[in-house]
Amino acid sequence: MIDHIVLVKFGESTSREQLEEVVTRFKALQGKMPGIADIQAGISFTGKHQGYQLALTVRFENRAALENYGPHPLHQEVAAYIREIGRVDSIVVDIEI
Repeated sequence: MIDHIVLVKFGESTSREQLEEVVTRFKALQGKMPGIADIQAGISFTGKHQGYQLALTVRFENRAALENYGPHPLHQEVAAYIREIGRVDSIVVDIEI
């Protein structure tokens, strides 16, 4: 199994509603792409996030599923929305579990 962890920082103009929409769109990927075992997403509720307001995680069955995920059109739609609403930076970590 592979855990794909993404932390996303947005600009000041990004609203809470837009962040909630990212969470909704991201979670909607569950069951629509091969090799995904689980998807989680949420908005940080503490001040410990160092500006990274959103956490997204995907658990993949294997590395091949992770490799197929990046260019998949459904993932690209969510990624485009994230950029559109003001993504400033992101951190991505992939680990084997």
